[in-house]
Amino acid sequence: MKTVQISLNSIDKVKSFVNEISKFDCDFDLVSGRYVIDAKSIMGIFSLDLSKSIDLNIHADGEALTEVLAKIEPYTV
Repeated sequence: MKTVQISLNSIDKVKSFVNEISKFDCDFDLVSGRYVIDAKSIMGIFSLDLSKSIDLNIHADGEALTEVLAKIEPYTV
């Protein structure tokens, strides 16, 4: 598992982020304070405070992790 900080401060960013990570088979969790949300859930993401950066837990390793990190590069802080 790897944790990175991301910023989803607009509706368009949220939609494109979910579209990108939904293409992967691994699991993603967004952690904001005491809340843990499935990162593939648009409704779940909108329940978070999007004005701050959010921790993204990526449950992958090896080549899959490298691919994920390349795809989410525009969202990382």
